[in-house]
Parts: sequence; C-alpha cells; structure tokens
Amino acid sequence: MGTKTFFKRRFERRSIYISFFLISFCASCSRQPVYPEPSLKGSEVAIEVKKLRPENPLFLTYRHHRKNINFFVLKIDDKVVSFLDACMSCYPSKRGYRFDGGYITCKTCDIRYSLAEIEEGVGSCSPIRLEGHLQDGNYLIPVSLLEESADKF
Repeated sequence: MGTKTFFKRRFERRSIYISFFLISFCASCSRQPVYPEPSLKGSEVAIEVKKLRPENPLFLTYRHHRKNINFFVLKIDDKVVSFLDACMSCYPSKRGYRFDGGYITCKTCDIRYSLAEIEEGVGSCSPIRLEGHLQDGNYLIPVSLLEESADKF
C-alpha cells in the first residue's frame, strides 16, 4: 500500500468519525423535552387549578401517535392561560421554552418574555396560545386542539 493510499484511508476514516460525532451532537441538541402527562376528562386535558403555583408555569406533555405535544399552563393573577411549548418561528428546533427568574425564554433564540407580556404575544418568537376554559376547579383544554398542533412537534 502506497503512502498516498494510507493517508487517503486515514482521512476518510476520520471524516466518518467526525460526521458521526456531528450528527449525534446535533440530534442531542434538538431533543425535545418530555414533561409529566396531564390527566384526561373525556375529550379534554384537565389541570387542577389549585395545583398551579401563581406565576410559575406547569409544563406538560400530551402523547399523540408517538409524538410528544408539549404545552404549559400558567396562573397569572386570577386567570389561567395556556400555550404550546413552541412558537411559529422556532418550532422546528423542538426545544421550546424555559422558565427562568420570572421570564419565559425561548431555548433556541433566547428571546425572553415577562409573564406580564406573554399574553400579548408580541414578536415572532412568542408562545402559541392554546385556548382552554375553567370548569369545576379544573382548567380544560380540548384534546383536539393539542392534536391539531402536532405538526409543531
């Protein structure tokens, strides 16, 4: 075997290792988080309002056809609101948001929203609103709304 062939094979082997490492690294970076599953009441997801801590989001994962649909529920003042753990611009990354020091922050682009601003939905990276309603001490979200949002996950 000539010197050229030896170095060529060595380079190819290294390229394969580097490619494998990069693919593995990128796949692990974009891994979607998984949260506790919500309770179901008929065709709706049910979250007990008394379990919500004021101004502290509760992240949950609804499973649908092997997909994890993440969302969060938040009690602000005396009302309850919910959002997908995704936004229109960054949802392909499947990383969602994190709660940190009173702010909801996109894990992809690092844009932050205070809890007071989150309902306004200002900007391209704001969480997608998920409509729900209060009934008998529970905040209910139709399962159909979550399933319609599966393309974001």
